[in-house]
Amino acid sequence: MQQVNIHEAKTQFSRLIAAVEQGEEIVIARYGQPIAKLVAIRPPATPRKPGSAKGKIQIRPSFFEPLPDEVLEAFEK
Repeated sequence: MQQVNIHEAKTQFSRLIAAVEQGEEIVIARYGQPIAKLVAIRPPATPRKPGSAKGKIQIRPSFFEPLPDEVLEAFEK
């Protein structure tokens, strides 16, 4: 992971984008402190299909029963 200061990032932006396209991550720093990361956006490997899990998940009737009082009290703390 390469770290550059803001001035270098502004003057070498095209070069940094080319490096990111090659898989590198660039950290942009101000006064030596990291403030941003330049990374490539990767599309999901396979597009999601709505309803693809239909019939694969079962929810038991006990899921809809009220929680025990001690559990509800823990949420109130």
